[in-house]
Amino acid sequence: MKFRRSAAAALGTGATATATLLAVIGGSVPATAATPSPSASAALPDGLYGTGDPTYDGVWRQSLALLAQRTVGVWPARESVAWLAGQQCADGSFAAFRADPAKVCDARTMVDTNSTGAAVQALAEIGGHEARVKKSVAWLKSVQNADGGWGYSPGGATDANSTSVVIGALAQAGETVPDVRRNGRSPFDALAKLALPCTGEDAGAFAFQPDTKGALVANADATAAAVLGMNGETLAVTRQGDAGSAPACDKVPADEPEQAGDNGAAWLARALAEDGHLTSALPGAEDQPDYGNTADAVVALSSAHLDDQAAVPLRWLEAHSADWAAQAGPAAYAQLVFAANAARDGDVHDFGGRDLVALLNATGPAPESTDETGTAGQSTDEDREDEKDKKDDGGGLSTVWAVGAGLLVGAIAGFVLIGRGRKRQRP
Repeated sequence: MKFRRSAAAALGTGATATATLLAVIGGSVPATAATPSPSASAALPDGLYGTGDPTYDGVWRQSLALLAQRTVGVWPARESVAWLAGQQCADGSFAAFRADPAKVCDARTMVDTNSTGAAVQALAEIGGHEARVKKSVAWLKSVQNADGGWGYSPGGATDANSTSVVIGALAQAGETVPDVRRNGRSPFDALAKLALPCTGEDAGAFAFQPDTKGALVANADATAAAVLGMNGETLAVTRQGDAGSAPACDKVPADEPEQAGDNGAAWLARALAEDGHLTSALPGAEDQPDYGNTADAVVALSSAHLDDQAAVPLRWLEAHSADWAAQAGPAAYAQLVFAANAARDGDVHDFGGRDLVALLNATGPAPESTDETGTAGQSTDEDREDEKDKKDDGGGLSTVWAVGAGLLVGAIAGFVLIGRGRKRQRP
C-alpha cells in the first residue's frame, strides 16, 4: 500500500524535516522528533548501541535495543543499562540524547514523552530500577493532556504514536492505564478520538493527529501504534494465537478499547494485502518501501490475533530488510526482533537466514549473557545508593552489581516476554 502524507502531517508538531525523514526511511527515531538538541561529540559514549549520531535518537534506539534483548532472553551489557539510566533527568523525564548527563536538566533540555516512555518500558523490563521507573511514570502523568493523551513534547497536541508509547510504559510499569486520567479522560479516550469511523475505504484506521481543518486522515504508522495502545501493549508483544479472518469494522463501545484496536488491525490487514508491505512517500522524494512501519504493522497484526494476515509482510521483511537494518542500526534490528518474535511463523534466529539477535548484539557492547540461565549482572538503583554511601564513607570505588539470588532465580524460572500474561486493561 502506498502511504502518502501531507507535508504538515509528515513533519509533525515541533519536528524537523531531517528527523522525520530519518524516522520514515530509517526506523531509528520516533514518529515525531523534537527540534534538534546540540550536536553530540564525535566520540560515542560507552555503552551506547549503534554508531550513528545519537542526537535525535540515542535514548530511543538504546531503549528498543535493550527491550528487544530482554524479549528474547538476553541480559544486556551493564554499561548499556547504566548509560540509559544515566540519561534520566532529576524529574524523571528523558531527552532524545544528553551529551553530558552530569549537566543538570533545565528549561532548555528538550525532554519528550517518546524517549521517556521507551526508557520506562526497557528499564521496567530489565528490573532493578523501580525508583527511576516510578519517577518517570510520575512525570508522564504530570504532562498528560486534558483529553487524556500525550503529545511528543510536554504540552504538545495529543498524537496517536506518543499516547500509545506512554500507554505501553504505564502498563509495563504496573499502572492501571484506564485509571490514569486528566479531567476524567483516559488515554483510551484520547486514542478513540483519533479513530476514523467505520465508513469508507479507511474505516477503522487511526490518524496521527487531526489535520489543520480538524479532519482525520488515515496514517499507517499511527494505526500500528494505536492498535498496541488500545490493547494496553508495549512496543513488543508475545504471540497471541490466530483468530482467522480480520473482523469487520464495528462501532467502538466506550468500555471496549480493544474493539478500536481490532478495527485498526483490520485496516492494516487491508493496507498490506496489496503489496505485502507499506510504502512511504514524502513530498519531493521517491516512493520507497517503509520497512520500519511494515515491521510495526506485523507486531500490531500479531497482537490482534491476525497471524495469517501478518505472514505475508513478515516474509517480505525476511527477504528485503537486510540492507535497511544494517544501515539503520540497533532500533531497526529491534523492530525486526519484535516482529519475528510476535508473529506465529517468525524466528529471531533464522530471519531470512540471519540471526537477528546476534546482529542486534553486535551493534553494542557484548551482553552479560545470551540466555536466561546466565548471570544477570544488572546495576540497580539500590546498588548506586550503596556505592554512593561507600564513597561517602571513604570506601572502595569499585561498582557493585546486583547478582542476587532472587533475581537469578527469577531469570531462570521466568522467561518473561513483554506482554506475556498481562491481561488487557479495560476502563
